[in-house]
Amino acid sequence: MTKTTFHMKKDLPAGAAIRYWQLGAVAEERFDVPDQPMKGEMDPFFFLTKHKNFIPHEYPCRTLFAERYRGSRPDVRGAFEATRWWLPFGSPRLDLSGFWFRPTRLATWARTFIEAEAAGTARVRLGTCGGAVLWLNGDEAGWMAPYSRNLEAKAEFDLPLQEGLNEIILFFDDLAERDARYFIQLDYLSGPKAAVALPVPCAPSAADAVETALDGMHFDRPAYFEGDMTLIFGSPLPMDVEVAVAVEGDFMSTERFDYDFRLRAGETRLVVGPSSAMPADFRHFRVTLNASGFVAARSIGVEICHAARHGKAPETLSARIEETLDEISEYSERDTVRAFARLASGRGGADTDAMIEEILPSIEDCHDCADFSLVPLIWSRTVWGGDIGTATRARIDRAILGFRYWMDEPGNDVQWYFSENHALLFHTSAYLAGTLFPENVFVRSGRKGVDQRAVGAARVRAWLDHFEAWEMAEFNSAPYFPIDLKGLTALAALAPDADIATRARKGIVRLCEIVARSAHHGMLTAAQGRSYEHTLCAGRSLELSGVARLLWGRGWYGRRVHALPQLAVCLRDHGLVVPEALADIANHHSKEHQEWCFAQGENRFAALYHYKSRAFAMGSVAHYRWHDWGYQETVLHLRLGERPEAAIWINHPGETIQFGYGRPSYWGGCGAVPRTHQYRGLAVLDFQTVDEQVDFTHAWFPVAEFDESRVEGNLAVARSGKGAVLLRGSVPFERVVEGPSADAELRQRGRNTRWIVRVSEASDLASVEARFAGLAVREEADGTFTIDDPEYGVVRFRSDGSAEAEGRTIVPETFTVAGAATMLPAC
Repeated sequence: MTKTTFHMKKDLPAGAAIRYWQLGAVAEERFDVPDQPMKGEMDPFFFLTKHKNFIPHEYPCRTLFAERYRGSRPDVRGAFEATRWWLPFGSPRLDLSGFWFRPTRLATWARTFIEAEAAGTARVRLGTCGGAVLWLNGDEAGWMAPYSRNLEAKAEFDLPLQEGLNEIILFFDDLAERDARYFIQLDYLSGPKAAVALPVPCAPSAADAVETALDGMHFDRPAYFEGDMTLIFGSPLPMDVEVAVAVEGDFMSTERFDYDFRLRAGETRLVVGPSSAMPADFRHFRVTLNASGFVAARSIGVEICHAARHGKAPETLSARIEETLDEISEYSERDTVRAFARLASGRGGADTDAMIEEILPSIEDCHDCADFSLVPLIWSRTVWGGDIGTATRARIDRAILGFRYWMDEPGNDVQWYFSENHALLFHTSAYLAGTLFPENVFVRSGRKGVDQRAVGAARVRAWLDHFEAWEMAEFNSAPYFPIDLKGLTALAALAPDADIATRARKGIVRLCEIVARSAHHGMLTAAQGRSYEHTLCAGRSLELSGVARLLWGRGWYGRRVHALPQLAVCLRDHGLVVPEALADIANHHSKEHQEWCFAQGENRFAALYHYKSRAFAMGSVAHYRWHDWGYQETVLHLRLGERPEAAIWINHPGETIQFGYGRPSYWGGCGAVPRTHQYRGLAVLDFQTVDEQVDFTHAWFPVAEFDESRVEGNLAVARSGKGAVLLRGSVPFERVVEGPSADAELRQRGRNTRWIVRVSEASDLASVEARFAGLAVREEADGTFTIDDPEYGVVRFRSDGSAEAEGRTIVPETFTVAGAATMLPAC
């Protein structure tokens, strides 16, 4: 690295985090333990966290790792060697969180300096989930080693600072299992007046300029369907800089596209390239600036959809089936799903075999989410095995026989067995693989295929029992409908037992009905039990959009899918019939409004309320975990008009870093679950947060996607087509005008904030304000929220979750899994 002779200085007031660091590379090594079985079953409540947002399930690798390292001074490896710089962009943490598909030991070195005006003792607080060792001026100052998976612990230390520069070095490490919160936070609680002094190899003003440019960086549009993709930096740079742009998908994507540019001094705009040449889906852009050896990076995300190429959907179902298989065969990400589509449409051959070969290592090594790849692979091998090359087919067979199909079989992986969607795929795979190879021995279970089939069938039936009683544990979740459809379509097509095949077909139709009921012109618009930034900040490229196009002729395609070609083949070859009546429900154009009440999850733990007209839709979760720590729940979601991007949701960030890996993240989920009520087009969200959580709540409010909008004080209004919304805050809104969510985010500061939401049909904003600007909540002594609505009259939201208005009472505890749809006249 270039020699550092300058220092970039930042004030360090008492109570603030030390946010600026030099970083070494992240060292990674596998942490394999002896193969062994685990105990446990599917857990339909795993994300209903009991302690903060901690998930309690523990793998044997964590047990052994904790026995070896927890409570002992961390095993310090390597030495500090700076390779890049960490800039905070609003985050108090040095956050390297991510997703690792095998158990992996991580280790990182970081360094910064504290410049003290006078000698004195500083009190600091170190927070991490793993282990850390702290040095001051070359002397060890303390260590901590909680090693509690994804659960932060904190420890305080005294640092005897000398006047002037004081070197702070941290070594931190952990065991990563799937999603890993891998970070440190060092808070300067008290001490001499001080500043952070970060070594940089260029003039401090140049380093500051790089930070400002990245801090304000955003795309010129919130989504791209045509035209050039242009990055806008927060300020012009005083020198030429090298720009590296890495384009990646979500954490499961295997693709990465790299581009290199040079940004000239004084420029603020960088054309990355035409959106038509970029991969579709919600994509993360990792933008790295190199200014005279000062290397800093930031990730931002944006949706790309090749909507112009897709055009209007074909009129007939048979033509849409063919189009679906063609699209995935030619444009999807290279994986077993694309290989399936190619085999199903007569495109077998060397390139299709190569796609399979590229994914097989993750199945052979039992990577987490390998079950997602295995189901279409087993289907392909069963039906089109003769179209697969001999060597590839033999390797497929070995992978199928060597896979770990459930936690009671021996292994040392971190596959996620506990969620409903994964459980279905594991059991489906075991059942169908045993059917495919009845006389072969499955390596891990030691069973012959006929016995593996029997075990798989029993578990599939038990899963179907649970599903038919309670449906989706991860209620109404856009990313998990396709995963359930992946398993159910495989069973509907291949199950040798007629009862399983029949039940699977019914399950497919039911999932399609739920999507249709909760859809606004084909697009799912509803509260969701688990969500991610990449599934909320996207619309047209989501797989459910492709499902809607296939079934109902309304939607677009993304690049990465799970179940879409399997659904097409079930419709084409296996007698699946999805009722045509669902098309009119999904694409609601009636003058009447639909009120849809249903419940999901074991014991109906999530009561879901949805209301839509032809001009708007809004859904929420009723009387759900009020004021608990949240996980990935989106509690309220709405859309306006017929443009999918005219969407709004409101949440409390789980972390301040955008496009991070937190669960909950910045947009995906809620750090604190609000008290939430909805009656028809009126909703209230009441947030109460605690000191260690983020101190604001916010709404996704994409100004460019509305026909008109206005924000003033604590009032925001927007219209798209004939659909309009009014938002009223308990404090004035802050408009975000720079950074990744520029002109797409409204914030309310404070620990206790309240949002009133009112959707309606309107042709202009003036009429919306005239009708609804006076909306206010009166809180009664018994906890009732009362609102005088110009159309509904007095609406009472009771502390038991019920809503009373217009002579009606809506009681969430009475919602059934089957649900009830009521057609109501427009007001």
